[in-house]
Amino acid sequence: VQLQASGGGLVQAGGSLRLSCAASGRTLSTYGMGWFRQAPGKEREFVTAISWSGGSTYYADSVKGRFTISRDNAKNTVYLQMNSLKPEDTAVYYCAADSSGSGSMWYYEYDYWGQGTQVTVSS
Repeated sequence: VQLQASGGGLVQAGGSLRLSCAASGRTLSTYGMGWFRQAPGKEREFVTAISWSGGSTYYADSVKGRFTISRDNAKNTVYLQMNSLKPEDTAVYYCAADSSGSGSMWYYEYDYWGQGTQVTVSS
């Protein structure tokens, strides 16, 4: 599975962005999907995950109520809607696919990773 993350950019605090993660090579419909982020000098951090059906979603406390993960299996794409962005959300955002289908907060449970897209939130 090849994953391509897109949609990052520069936005002011309080603004919104929508990230997309498109897959090729295999259908995503059986994979749990997750978003992680990594800021300079910091460790990779779980953001959110969604099960293969979309029936279960998980969020880090830091983004709960502001970010929404969704998926469109017909389009082989997963989305991350980010609202009320804060400067501390600045990071490279990565999407990942989990073959177990459940989605996970643990990065080591993911089998495939996208290349990352930069999100910068100015104050």
